[in-house]
Amino acid sequence: MAPLRLRIEGRTFRDTNNREVTLRGINVAGDAKFPTSPDLPSHKSDRFYEGDDVSFVGRPFSVDEAHLHFSRLRRWGYSLIRYVFTWEAIEHAGPGKYDEDWVQHTIQVLRLAKDYGFYVFMDPHQDVWSRFTGGSGAPMWTVYACGLNPRAFPATEAAWVHNTYPQPAEYPKMIWATNYSRLACQVIFTMFFAGKAFVPKAIIDGKNIQDYLQDHFVSACRHLAVRIQEAGDLENGVVIGWESMNEPNKGLVGYQDISVIPSEQKLQKGPSPTAWQAILLGSGRSCEMANWVFGGLGPYKSGTTLVDPKGEMAWLPADYDDSRYGWKRDPGWKLGECIWAQHGLWDPSSDELLKKDYFAKDPESDRKIDYEYFTNKWFMSYYRKHREAITSVYSNAIMFCQPPVLEIPPSLKGTEDDDPNMVFSPHYYDGVTLMMKKWNRYWNVDVFGILRGRYLSPAFAIKVGETAIRNCFRDQLSAIRREGVDYMGNHPCVFTEIGIPYDMDDKYAYKTGDYTSQSSAMDANHFALEGCGANGYALWVYTAMNNHEWGDLWNGEDLSIVSVDDKILPVSPSANAKDQKSASASSTSSDDRSSPAFSESRSNNNSPVAPRNLRQTLSTASMASLQRSNTPAELGSKPGYRAAEAYVRPSPMATVGNVISYGFDLRNCTFTLVLESADAATEEVSTEVFLPEYHFPKDNIAVEVSSGKWTVKADDADDGVIQVLKWQHEGGRQSLTVKGVKRRQGTSLGQEEPAPGYLEQCWQSGCTIM
Repeated sequence: MAPLRLRIEGRTFRDTNNREVTLRGINVAGDAKFPTSPDLPSHKSDRFYEGDDVSFVGRPFSVDEAHLHFSRLRRWGYSLIRYVFTWEAIEHAGPGKYDEDWVQHTIQVLRLAKDYGFYVFMDPHQDVWSRFTGGSGAPMWTVYACGLNPRAFPATEAAWVHNTYPQPAEYPKMIWATNYSRLACQVIFTMFFAGKAFVPKAIIDGKNIQDYLQDHFVSACRHLAVRIQEAGDLENGVVIGWESMNEPNKGLVGYQDISVIPSEQKLQKGPSPTAWQAILLGSGRSCEMANWVFGGLGPYKSGTTLVDPKGEMAWLPADYDDSRYGWKRDPGWKLGECIWAQHGLWDPSSDELLKKDYFAKDPESDRKIDYEYFTNKWFMSYYRKHREAITSVYSNAIMFCQPPVLEIPPSLKGTEDDDPNMVFSPHYYDGVTLMMKKWNRYWNVDVFGILRGRYLSPAFAIKVGETAIRNCFRDQLSAIRREGVDYMGNHPCVFTEIGIPYDMDDKYAYKTGDYTSQSSAMDANHFALEGCGANGYALWVYTAMNNHEWGDLWNGEDLSIVSVDDKILPVSPSANAKDQKSASASSTSSDDRSSPAFSESRSNNNSPVAPRNLRQTLSTASMASLQRSNTPAELGSKPGYRAAEAYVRPSPMATVGNVISYGFDLRNCTFTLVLESADAATEEVSTEVFLPEYHFPKDNIAVEVSSGKWTVKADDADDGVIQVLKWQHEGGRQSLTVKGVKRRQGTSLGQEEPAPGYLEQCWQSGCTIM
């Protein structure tokens, strides 16, 4: 058997030459969350409820377009792809009915990813369960299987769905995530993870709803794994692993009192019902509830709101034709009635709450449930089933274990689940920037520290100043990584989602071309990733069809690093100088005091080159978008580089020995790497570092090494696209420093930089008195 292209050794990844591999990745792609036929971004309602008759063929992009996108990502130094797909894409037509056309399209795209040298792991993605509950993931029939009627969700507020909002363009930012604490998700996730414990009457085809849903989901993932294996040339060569499930949620499991909002429910926005109020709304009762607004220090109450479903129920009516999907529902599970009433939680005749603590304890052990207990019992029960299904096909598959977001990981250290092929794959977002859609360079909050009780008051968790903010991000990621080691054992840590919103400051950048705020936020996140000791990351997200009007075309999110309304960073700042001079006329000058960051903007340029063939596409790919934009002129007339200078950055690729530390100082265009090696690096097996030519033009690089010799050249393995520094060093602790072209922030490409002023000359000379 051929050696594994990537393997795990302790808490590091190793290649076939036993070098440590640092995974620099991207999620591909955001638009995989919705179908191609009909083409239904979340704000469109046409044929929305015809969820059985859809196709995802063409996601994340067509085979023809894949060359452009993969070459672009490869040129930017990405080596890892988190391949986003949904359960709906495979099994939308009904239980056990797989879309083989989509499967074959996926295999074709994966073959191209292999040609471009990527590592890929498969992500069975979900957000708040399904498109029909306001997110993405599961097929529509699963909602019906749970006894719910998605057409009634708008009236009952069982879920806030983008295309059913009265004015989709004004759908409140990030409110989709509050669906986790609304009826539909609370019911479905409780059933999925703990149905046997809390919904014993929910029997379908002779199985409890927990097993019914989990078995279908896991079987769909296994079916895809089997087809990939049958392809014959993808296992280990490109597909190196599988993730468990994106951002799992416990539903109502562990609620100590459903009549109050639990203290751990940190996200509240808009009308925010208690679980008990959500149950009443789902049965057609009106409720007055607190309305919440998300401010700089988190959510706060802002009056009350009356929600009146006017008798409409979120449950399937008693006369629903339950033969539609061929299943047989147990007679003890009655349609037309709330499932929680059927389990004695409340009395619909009097609307009296009878068991407010129904979900507080484990019925089997009578133990009090908190999130940690849920993770160790019910999440891990699902994870084992998922792992066994995948490893029955790929015995050497790397399993990316993603516990509930920002919760304490499962206690696996030293147990049978302490799998040497497991990776801890947490997520992290700067919540203040994500929710406010604004980069605040003056203060931020240590959210993870608050969640772990490290402060007497949240006020002490406030970090003031940009340096403190950047360090705070790094320290939070470090703490998350260390927590994974403490609970799960000595395994690699890869942050499989992290990113920034681009539509900050009421889309200021789209109106001006000034992406200074985005660049600062993106650089701060990468500073944290590089300094936290993780083994890699997958940035969220690459969405080929992103535009300035609708963002990622999903729930108002706008986190894609590319957009059809923006330009692509040129290979080198000196490329196409003539075009740059004409483009510089539309750049934003440093004296634009209306900029939210009060700084110069990045300049604008485009460097389209026609691709000739698959391999040459890597080195000379057209960076022009394949999509056409219909974005209104006020949002599309000032294209920028989308802060690309902050995410196109150097990184170790393969290190002889172990990486001790590395990082890129964007402001000073300086990359540093410290390693420890028992053996010397040789010409045949050297330490390799990706150096983007944009920051490090080949004729303008200064390199300092502690020992040995180095070369900088285009990597022959990829026909001259990726500029790589190859370093042959001695054993022991070694250091590398690479300095590129230092440019003032926002200087237009192709423009000559102004001479430094007196104060700047003092800084450059290292004046300590000033």
